[in-house]
Amino acid sequence: MHDISISSATNDDASSLAAIRVVAMRPSLEAVGRFDPDRARKRFLETYDPRDTQIIRDGEDLVGFYVVRIRPDHLYLDHVYIHPTHQGRGLGRNIVWSVQDQAREMGLPLRLLALRGSPANDFYLSCGFVLEKSDDLDNYYTWQH
Repeated sequence: MHDISISSATNDDASSLAAIRVVAMRPSLEAVGRFDPDRARKRFLETYDPRDTQIIRDGEDLVGFYVVRIRPDHLYLDHVYIHPTHQGRGLGRNIVWSVQDQAREMGLPLRLLALRGSPANDFYLSCGFVLEKSDDLDNYYTWQH
């Protein structure tokens, strides 16, 4: 990582962020037989709100993004996607720690979900999240400060 910066997203970023989501999710979705790039893109774009979205750049290159939604009783980490070329370098962990700091400052728990069978599950457990429940597709996690 050279020159990592984080900035607020705009409406114009939606398509590029959807593309990162598709490429980052592909291995996990393929592993469970659910990879459909059009569906993954559409699901993201249907709920895209630049006010909740932070984009991550390495120099001029867009390499990821995350979405934090403020709820009355918790923060919801809706998305954390890092392009595969930048995964495994601690960037995602630093983002999660930053959002945990935000939750701590607000006195709120932090919640998220991860696709069952995804490597993200081990990652979130290593960041101190606790598995609260599971359904057919997803695991639901909470982090308390």
